[in-house]
Amino acid sequence: MTKEKFSCTRDGMTIRGLCFRPEGENLPIAIISHGFMANYNTTKGYAEWFASCGYCSFCFDFNGGCAMGHSDKDRTKMTLYTEAEDLRAVLAYARSLEETNSEDVTLMGCSQGGFVSAMLAAELKDEIRQLILFYPALCIPDDARAGKMMIMKFDPSNIPDELRFGPLKLGGCYPRAVIDKRFEDMISPYEGPVLICWGTEDGIVAEKYMDAAKDVYKNAVLYKIPGAHHGFSKKADKAALGYLKDFIQRA
Repeated sequence: MTKEKFSCTRDGMTIRGLCFRPEGENLPIAIISHGFMANYNTTKGYAEWFASCGYCSFCFDFNGGCAMGHSDKDRTKMTLYTEAEDLRAVLAYARSLEETNSEDVTLMGCSQGGFVSAMLAAELKDEIRQLILFYPALCIPDDARAGKMMIMKFDPSNIPDELRFGPLKLGGCYPRAVIDKRFEDMISPYEGPVLICWGTEDGIVAEKYMDAAKDVYKNAVLYKIPGAHHGFSKKADKAALGYLKDFIQRA
């Protein structure tokens, strides 16, 4: 297996990440997306795991989506939709490589990255062979309507141009982009196989969103990991990877 840095661009901004490539040709593609204000260090273990299974795999930093990251950093312009466009750019790059199979694509995402992966899969539909969601943050539109997203609080009827998340500054465009959306409508067009893993002690994304997602999808399996929190521990991750292994072998 080789590990190397890669970069691609979207609307003049540079997206940076890591590619893990096993030996061989016509390799299936796996792209893993990180959560809100995280970075690819939180997902590179999954990329390495996919490479060990024979995939050419990618993890990357969203533009403006990291507290500390390697891609361009204008956080005031970041929304779920800009992150979906970043993911689209990474997919185009992955498909451009000679050793990859451009028709065999897996998208995986954690938390907000899970929602973003689900959004792009809904748009690309049968271009995506399978979709993996670990504790996907499907609550984001409802949180925007409630005026409370993570530790940000605001008046949803009068969203300011700038929002504060601790020391970080985000744009009002972040909640505005989804405040009138239903997550079900944003993800339901995808009809391929979906794996959802979620922890029963998740304090950020409620169980009802996982149950609703399973019902929305035509071909989804949902595993609820007892005692797991938002962001899996090593023990929970081991269980989730066991489910993932079974899933990709069946899909």
